[in-house]
Amino acid sequence: MSPTRFRSRPSWLLAALAAAPTLAAAQQASPDSVRVRDTMVLTPIVVTATRSPKEVFLTPAPVNVFDRSDIRARAPNTLTDLFRGQAGLDVTGVGLNQVRPVIRGQIGQRILLLADGQRLNNSRRQQDFGEIPGLLDVSTIERVEVVRGPASVLYGTDAIGGVINVITRTPELAGLHGDAGARYSSADAQRRLSATAAGRFGRWGLSLGGAVRGADDYKGPGGDYGNISLAGNTPVRDTRGQDWSADAYLGYRLGAGRELFARYERFQADTAGFGYVDPAAYAPGDPTIRILYPWQVFSKLSTGVRATGLTLPFADRAEATVYRQENDRSLAFGISIPTGPGSMIDIAQTNRTDLVTYGFRGELSKLIGERVNLTYGIDYFHDRSTNSDSNTTTFVNMGPIPPSTSTVPQVPNASYRSTGVFAQSDWRVLPRLSLLFGARYQHINAATRSTPNYTGPSATSTDHTVVGAASAVIRVADAVSLVGTVGRAFRSPNLVERFFNGPTPEGSGYQSPNPNLKPETSLNVDVGVRVRTARANAEVFVFQNSIHEGIRIAPTGAQVQGLAEYRNVNVQKLRFRGIELSGRLGLEAGFSLAANATRVSSKNVLDPAAPLGNSYSSSYRATLRYDHPRDRLYAEYELRGNGDRTDVLPATNPVGATLPGFLVHSVRAGVVIARNGLRTQRLGIGITNLSNALYAEFTNVSFFRPEPGRSVFLTYGVTF
Repeated sequence: MSPTRFRSRPSWLLAALAAAPTLAAAQQASPDSVRVRDTMVLTPIVVTATRSPKEVFLTPAPVNVFDRSDIRARAPNTLTDLFRGQAGLDVTGVGLNQVRPVIRGQIGQRILLLADGQRLNNSRRQQDFGEIPGLLDVSTIERVEVVRGPASVLYGTDAIGGVINVITRTPELAGLHGDAGARYSSADAQRRLSATAAGRFGRWGLSLGGAVRGADDYKGPGGDYGNISLAGNTPVRDTRGQDWSADAYLGYRLGAGRELFARYERFQADTAGFGYVDPAAYAPGDPTIRILYPWQVFSKLSTGVRATGLTLPFADRAEATVYRQENDRSLAFGISIPTGPGSMIDIAQTNRTDLVTYGFRGELSKLIGERVNLTYGIDYFHDRSTNSDSNTTTFVNMGPIPPSTSTVPQVPNASYRSTGVFAQSDWRVLPRLSLLFGARYQHINAATRSTPNYTGPSATSTDHTVVGAASAVIRVADAVSLVGTVGRAFRSPNLVERFFNGPTPEGSGYQSPNPNLKPETSLNVDVGVRVRTARANAEVFVFQNSIHEGIRIAPTGAQVQGLAEYRNVNVQKLRFRGIELSGRLGLEAGFSLAANATRVSSKNVLDPAAPLGNSYSSSYRATLRYDHPRDRLYAEYELRGNGDRTDVLPATNPVGATLPGFLVHSVRAGVVIARNGLRTQRLGIGITNLSNALYAEFTNVSFFRPEPGRSVFLTYGVTF
């Protein structure tokens, strides 16, 4: 798709959104799902950790669950914004849709992103980037389930640090129903509209929805943060953008517990950047670095069948899904390096990548006797990447040096095929003791394809991996459960790590391909305790995740084209240890207290003096909340903070040897302004960063991008 065609306005979507409130007022078919709160703490149900419904209290893994009430209250830009300050979770990135998750210090391709159990990870992404959760509009989400820790047995490669499964909404209620909403935030002048219409009509289920957003560059507040001082409100450039999304679902019930379905999703974004502050504001003379997606288009079509209540000798439940998704994007990378008064070197790199994925997942479940539930299946995906590059170096006021231009792709066209088979048994040994065992075999093949202008070698790479896991849940009392889990996970090298061949973007070295890379593997251990009563719940988990054959880029000692040669190699042995605490206490008269804290330490075992980690060592969050007993009003005060981080390289960031901790305050409230029959209208308001503090999330420091200053957001929603 050309950028010109992409930038044309989706007028049909805007018209549908504009009409949605009128449609809502005219229909009264189904009520808004009312969440009545009192002092009793309800335990949510999760499916991602085991592929069968379980209460969090009895789930054999540490998990976070976010539902529609969380989304409504926090009004996030993307689902990742829900993770800020949660136990074991963090974020990296800034802007409208470029915020990505951090789980226990792991980022990028070491986290697996799923939508309804289907992988969204992209083998053409840089390892540290990972796929953006912003592909999925928050208005389509029913809930988000996060498994903190490896889950490769069920989901394969990339699930080495954690899994995020986004479960989308499907039509369940008879007749026409839906919702429409709007959001505005002051820091970035963001405007957002969304609408959904859905319903079941006899055997048919139908859903149509969409959203459109636009935002300006936001501003970071003035103040001091380590060695950085900003005089006043400072623009964080390239955080502006526009995007829109649309989705459609069609289902047909063959009978009780049996349904055929198809879902189509589309996301388009314009000028989505990684953000930067002009170095003139805090470090005159430093290079200016810009990373920008001028445009990105993602589309996905999936179809399948679900069946429960089967009486087959090999299955009580069956699910099969086939999907095709395409991720077409342009990436612009620019560096301006001052070399003297009025002179500089400008490096401009653009990349166009079109990645088409075909995938399949088939899963069966069988209850054997009354105590063993067996889940098993097969999954497959095939990425086919097509690439083109342009690199230009311009010397400004440096004499008669002509520009240098190359159109040689740094990553060749390539394919990436993965086939896996898995099985997992959930065995209730005793009424209060459950054991879970699982194993997976995975075969992955990556190969270059014919590529115009590519001068590097053709290559094929294959790896085979076997992983397993075991867990136990002991209910020592009605209110107390103990959890223990040990598991091995893996991440197969992606196309960039295997096949990149060319000068690095900043021009300081030459990276050669290494198709012989082995998969990263990890051994993770979790031990935890959960407590729940009528008024409170709490949990504590301690963990250790050891990653072997970790991939890092290292010098070879040779030179290529006059530049020092580097290559990805398997050398790292990384160890992450931590403790996570969280709890909630219901008070009288609708009030509640919630708090969590996380402590993570990381170590490069082969080089203990080298800093390691992608999050602050300690973080905490506390909230005081009021909920009206009939869901007419809520109000919440939140404080969130991180402790200092000292084990960082001073040369890698402008802040200094110690990254200062921060403490920010936010308030939120919402009210039901009208409830007429089956129609409900809500208003929400919030103020984030109430004290207007200058701070940055950990991974946004070395490439300094502070968070927005004080910002007010307003939301309006109607359901019918």
